Amino acid sequence: MKKIYLSDAGPKVSPAIYGFYRWQDVDNKAKAMENTIHLCLELGINTFDHADIYGGYACEELFGNVIANGSVKREDLVIFTKCGVLEPHASRPDVRIRYCDTSKEHILKSVDSSLKKLRTDYIDIFLLNNLDPISNLEETALTLQRLKESGKVKNIGVVNFSVFQHQLLASYLKTPIVTNHVELNLLNTTALDNGQVDYSKQRYMRPLASSPLAAGQIANGTSEKAARVRAKLEEIGKKYNADLESIAVAWLVKLGALPLIGTTSEQRIRNIANSFTIDLDNQDWYELYNASRGV
Repeated sequence: MKKIYLSDAGPKVSPAIYGFYRWQDVDNKAKAMENTIHLCLELGINTFDHADIYGGYACEELFGNVIANGSVKREDLVIFTKCGVLEPHASRPDVRIRYCDTSKEHILKSVDSSLKKLRTDYIDIFLLNNLDPISNLEETALTLQRLKESGKVKNIGVVNFSVFQHQLLASYLKTPIVTNHVELNLLNTTALDNGQVDYSKQRYMRPLASSPLAAGQIANGTSEKAARVRAKLEEIGKKYNADLESIAVAWLVKLGALPLIGTTSEQRIRNIANSFTIDLDNQDWYELYNASRGV
């Protein structure tokens, strides 16, 4: 895959990004981690998205171990990680409910922990994972700014920010926000309909689409909407001689979005990679959008 700029101010990334947000119940995580990294690199995907909580707070360290064993080189990778959301887990007895914390203390502690676990001196893109409405936003922004100036963080991004939240944080920052991760797929077009995608483009950022296959619901969902969209994908897939999942992601690519892969299925990862060989006809794109909306 040819690398592209994430935004006018951000780094070059692979046009598909692999994220570990569905790794809570993955078996034999260490082996799965090594296999997934090498599969992604084979397909030209060199950009990986982490968070301190992913995989029961384990994925960053497992990823760092792969770097440490020398089978991949840090300089060949683009690494995202994030903090903000905390979840109950056996390793965190202090966390009794899922909640947000974007305080100065938590951000600094999380960044230092991520650097140590990932076996790296810097994070290419550090993101706030949702906006904490009771945080001191001025202090949060100043902390992010100083992390960037220190070199520990090269770029700043956000996750699931509304347009107004995006604007609010940006008003406190001297450095640009380079990405906003939003859920976007043919079963959930909210980010396209509510202005999140448009605002990202206005800020010269490529929208990052998490859950591009709707957690497998596009292929296997039993709802009326899933069945309707799947039928249209199968119909259009015949025209392009492509799997329906490849067509579903090609719909996102046509929109200018970067798919954030969450599946551990090798075939699904390959289907997503194959989407970049498909250039959907404009009318095919709108047929799929209409199927999603029930038009």
